[in-house]
Amino acid sequence: MHPPLTLHRHPMCVEIIEAFQKCHTEHPVGKFFGECTELKVKLDRCFRQEKAVKRKANFEQSKKLKETLQAQRKETAGQS
Repeated sequence: MHPPLTLHRHPMCVEIIEAFQKCHTEHPVGKFFGECTELKVKLDRCFRQEKAVKRKANFEQSKKLKETLQAQRKETAGQS
């Protein structure tokens, strides 16, 4: 199962999503028998790459926030 295929939420995968949707419309029955499987595999890989990029960005943001909070705690402890 994949997330909703909205183009604005998956900018890295726009071309693959469009090809996958086109395959589904051109092969309404064939999609159940593996006609679009290759595109589905590419789509899943793209989603994994997208998630890895987001995860890395979130981790970096988290590290910066932790450092800021620790600096504020030291500052507050020094004032007391």
